[in-house]
Amino acid sequence: MKFTILIIDDEKNIREGLAADFEMDGYNVKIAANGNEGLSLLEKGDIDLVITDLRMPGSISGEQVLREVTTKMPGIPVIVLTGHGSIDAAVKAMQDGAYDFLTKPLNLTQLEVIVKRALEGRELSLKHRELLKQVSVQKKESSIIGKSAAMQRVMTLVKKVADARISVLITGETGVGKEVVANAIHNLSSRSDKPFVPVVCSSLSETLLESELFGHEKGAFTNADSLHKGKFELAHGGTIFLDEIGEINQSVQVKLLRVLQEKKFERVGGEESIEVDVRILAATNKNLEEEVKAGRFREDLYFRLNGIHIEVPPLRERKDDIPLLLNSFLERYNEENGKNIRGFDNQARNALYKYDWPGNIRELQHCVESSVVMAGSDEITLEDLPPSVSRSGKVETISIPVGTTLEEAEKIIIQETLAANKGNKSKTADVLGIGRKTLHRKLDEWGEE
Repeated sequence: MKFTILIIDDEKNIREGLAADFEMDGYNVKIAANGNEGLSLLEKGDIDLVITDLRMPGSISGEQVLREVTTKMPGIPVIVLTGHGSIDAAVKAMQDGAYDFLTKPLNLTQLEVIVKRALEGRELSLKHRELLKQVSVQKKESSIIGKSAAMQRVMTLVKKVADARISVLITGETGVGKEVVANAIHNLSSRSDKPFVPVVCSSLSETLLESELFGHEKGAFTNADSLHKGKFELAHGGTIFLDEIGEINQSVQVKLLRVLQEKKFERVGGEESIEVDVRILAATNKNLEEEVKAGRFREDLYFRLNGIHIEVPPLRERKDDIPLLLNSFLERYNEENGKNIRGFDNQARNALYKYDWPGNIRELQHCVESSVVMAGSDEITLEDLPPSVSRSGKVETISIPVGTTLEEAEKIIIQETLAANKGNKSKTADVLGIGRKTLHRKLDEWGEE
């Protein structure tokens, strides 16, 4: 890692001499003749260490440079240079956060040692910060559970759009996890430390929705006893998630379009324009293009919301993700119910894979929750599943003649199960309770890979 050192000193010979020395040591070096120039360079970024004279002519002294760096750029070490007779000032600088100080005339070897030690600490700090960032990103990404190709495509889009300002329209059937995707976009963005404000548009009447989104003034309508800030104000600096956006009426659509275009609105009953900085994410299970054609949804608003389109696939199209989802929900509901259920028996797993999940992930979640409550042992059986799911678990029988060898019986069972699962090897291995490598090895032995 090549570090950049900023040298601030009003004495030309000192700053240029130090610059030449540190450049010979392999560092990038920037120089400034006074505190004003130094702060200007610092504001541009890419500085790893500052060496500054304490006493300099001009409006900004070395003490002020030190305060600015320690306050606004913590983590950048500052080494203070001072003349003889200014030891008290140097001690004060150390108390104010300086990494170290040297008196003039300088001992160059001593300064080089201090700089090396300070930058070693800086490198460790940067690596630690990067590691924490990676862990944080992994945690944020993990909110979307799924390794299937379909969900990997969704996750790729989420990462690409996370830090942009463009609006995102998330579509998909009820229960597929559209809010989870919206949350992931927010959490991976630079707005993650600001509010994420969800609004379910279909749950409110026309009047209440307008007040909920934009707020209202005191006395705007009956029972409006005080000023009420709307969701857009509360989401300032962060993200607002408009779920079931296809349910809003034309009047609210007009106001929403203005917010998207001008970043401003008025509260209900108010005249003052309120400006906001809000990222808008929207979701719907409706086909908005059809709604536009039918005249129920404004075309200009649709194009504004549909900056980037993310389609979340239904669970029946991503059944490879069921094992991950089952493990996640099982862990959660074991903890909530004080149980220690290991998993699902083969019949139960077969039923879970065969079922089409019209209610998607939300239905699967409720299924696991109820099964954990109903389970009478450390394994969930077919009888523990909801009736609608368990009915799909009636497994086709396999006929194996008496006298069949164990090796041949194993082959018949694997072949028949693979056929029942339409050639899906991952599902077959999971249903049979064997490893995927084991399944692939056996099929390879039989020449069926």
